[in-house]
Amino acid sequence: MKKSNFVALILGTIGGVFFALGMCMALLPEWGMEKQGVICGVVGLVVLLADLLIWRKMEHKAPIKFNGKTLLSVFVGVLGALLLGVGMCMVMVFDKMVLGIVIGLVGIVVLLMLIPLLKGIHD
Repeated sequence: MKKSNFVALILGTIGGVFFALGMCMALLPEWGMEKQGVICGVVGLVVLLADLLIWRKMEHKAPIKFNGKTLLSVFVGVLGALLLGVGMCMVMVFDKMVLGIVIGLVGIVVLLMLIPLLKGIHD
């Protein structure tokens, strides 16, 4: 395993754990730790962003260019993930089976749109 991949693995794990724990703390009212959860989640996001930047630096890759295609790709990815999550919540939490499945499937289709958006369609 390359050193850059090992560093990315460690930082990604730390950032993911902080983010997930922060979301649990913020979203579970039984815990009563909303403020601490938001802080923990933001720390996790900062570590994950630092992980991306450190990994790209160690791999000698060019910085990410923020153009229209990059921003559209991020928007489509976030939209698809949110739709899929909302559909899952509607099925599991709110007992709206049919509507939740439809919204979840729309989210999956939106996420599948990322493949031709990022890779293109070739012969």
